[in-house]
Amino acid sequence: MVLLYMRSECILYGKPRNQTNDPDEALLADREPLRLKFPGLSGVFLSSLPAVGNFRKAFSLLLTLSFLCLSLLLGGAAGAETGSVPVYVIPVNGDVEPAMAAYIERAVLEAGTDTEAIIVLEIDTFGGRVDSALKIVETMTGIKGARTIAFVKNKAISAGALIALSCNDLVMQPSTTIGDCAPISFSQEGPQMLGEKFQSPLRAKFRTLARRNGYPVALAESMVSAHLEIYEVKMADQTLYLNATDLQGMTEDEQKKIISKKVVVAEDELLTMDDAEALHLGFSMMTASSIADMLDQLDIKDYRITRLEPSWSEALGRFLTSIAPILMMIGMAALYAEYKAPGFGLPGLVGIISLGLVFGNQYIVGLADYTELILILLGLVLLGFEVFVIPGFGIAGIAGFTCIGLGMILSFQDFVLPDPNLPWQSDILLGNLTKVLGSFVVAFAASLVFLSYFFPRLGKLVKGPYLDTTLAGSHADSHEGWKVKVGELGTAATFLSASGKARFGERDIDVVTEGDFIEKGTKVKILDIKGNRVVVTEESV
Repeated sequence: MVLLYMRSECILYGKPRNQTNDPDEALLADREPLRLKFPGLSGVFLSSLPAVGNFRKAFSLLLTLSFLCLSLLLGGAAGAETGSVPVYVIPVNGDVEPAMAAYIERAVLEAGTDTEAIIVLEIDTFGGRVDSALKIVETMTGIKGARTIAFVKNKAISAGALIALSCNDLVMQPSTTIGDCAPISFSQEGPQMLGEKFQSPLRAKFRTLARRNGYPVALAESMVSAHLEIYEVKMADQTLYLNATDLQGMTEDEQKKIISKKVVVAEDELLTMDDAEALHLGFSMMTASSIADMLDQLDIKDYRITRLEPSWSEALGRFLTSIAPILMMIGMAALYAEYKAPGFGLPGLVGIISLGLVFGNQYIVGLADYTELILILLGLVLLGFEVFVIPGFGIAGIAGFTCIGLGMILSFQDFVLPDPNLPWQSDILLGNLTKVLGSFVVAFAASLVFLSYFFPRLGKLVKGPYLDTTLAGSHADSHEGWKVKVGELGTAATFLSASGKARFGERDIDVVTEGDFIEKGTKVKILDIKGNRVVVTEESV
């Protein structure tokens, strides 16, 4: 076979479209270009036919010409579509977490950098992790050339609103909502709003996105902090949205120009808008029933829509993320069971596979790196050393489980120690500690229960051969093992005709008489102990 092919390259620059003095966007502008290379077919398979006779030569030539004509036809068809506007739709559904951030980054790379393209985020989410949302924001603001539109299909709450405002434009379906982005944590009392230390950096990010994409800055901040009171101030030539501090700071001349003012976001309330309110307040560009309706209102008639759905591996990654604590419990329980049993068998294999699935998924989504891998491998080596070289439970075993635990904790986050300027990282670290240590505790408890109660009963379920003999009637051939002494009283356990068994306390031992016959149940007394012989006689009344 002969295969003709070429390599294509897509470049995604990290620099924003518009130059800005904002420090947050300056950080994004410093990013190096991201390059994606992939093989693309540009030729055809040509079967190497043996040239035997004119007929075979003619057939080979005819086949070649047919493929060339087909290539020209396909090329012409592709060229006819070059004038249409490519529209890439990226669904943003479910919890915002690292796997979603990795998927959106891959989808944006696949969409390319065509300046005529439109990238649409189809949003329907209640939010999720702040760090993952910020990574998605970085991806969207780093797009060069293509126009980005957030299309709210149902809801864009919390982190979903942050992602929506990272796009150039916002469009909402009827009866949809956006807003309520206050950082929260969950405790025994339920969700609790975090303080100013957490809100301040988020407000800064909302300000940056609002200025970048032309959204009202004060209203964007009021999605994060409830203490802000926002006024709608109408003047002859413009309408402003100001917080109480900015309103009081207006000069006398500016205040004289005010026609009317009213509170649009009361104090102790977070801004949450439906589609009509978002349109009125200057966030939404329009209300559209579908993406096709949106494109029609934008007067874009010649377009082709491509949905960039998550691949099966990305869907599997999100599923593995949801069951990661269960996989860790299974993995650690299996490793502990293997640790307590000699050799290497099925539990060890199950443990390694379970922990490997967790780590591999975190590596794919970009949270784990070689440091975490080295820690986990070091932990497994130490456990192997403890099992095969120095059996028992010592420093090597404890160090092995510790290394595995540290590796798993770090694999769930993209930092080692929390950054004081990013206070939500402390919550992420605490959550990861709870998740991993909780999995370890449950795993050890479950493995102990299994080894103590269920493992000994597996013999009844699995066919033999097994040994049925017990040690109930065993004895040591010395009176030290019998723990009896001369003069001790007992009962004849069997009929004693020169020899038999007598019970002393809770134990039956072999005894002999001096030639007497003693009935079963008769009281006896030890006369003498000679080596392994216990001599008894009937106890006189």
